[in-house]
Amino acid sequence: MTDNAVMEQVSAGQVAQLAVLFERYHRPLFRYFVSMNRDRETAEDLVQDVFFRMLRYRTSYNPAQSFTSWMYQIARNAGVDRLRKRRTEVVDIETFADRRAELVSASPGPEESASRGQDLALLRRALDRLPEDKREILVLSRFQGMKYDDIAAVLGCEVATVKVRVYRAIRALEQIYFALEREKVS
Repeated sequence: MTDNAVMEQVSAGQVAQLAVLFERYHRPLFRYFVSMNRDRETAEDLVQDVFFRMLRYRTSYNPAQSFTSWMYQIARNAGVDRLRKRRTEVVDIETFADRRAELVSASPGPEESASRGQDLALLRRALDRLPEDKREILVLSRFQGMKYDDIAAVLGCEVATVKVRVYRAIRALEQIYFALEREKVS
């Protein structure tokens, strides 16, 4: 059964079906929140908040809209609300490390492992220095694997705008990364 169909059942009053969506999406939402705020405990709280809000606003769900877009709009709003309360901003890219490890098939030697660790630490620092809007679009597109049309729905803009923003965010990340790398060498 599709996510849209399951959410339609939840909207119709079969709230127990929300468990199906929780099983499918609690991990991706957790990774999203950890990537945005670097606090695992806060991420867990925010995931719970998202599903609570999905239940509360279930009647506002529009089946013509992508479920994923709707869910991430709720997630984004929950994150913004939390940020307003806490006024702290940090990033974690553990998912990047996980994905990078998946891409590496051979076991690296100790020198290569040390080098990768340094590269990852540098990338983490570069992401920390990105403005929140650029970091968010990279997290959604690269770490969450969302499609550009879904990101456009979440951000309330055109797909072409998302493409431009992703491109600019990657370029900004690249510039910060190389500047940090030069500082390291100096």
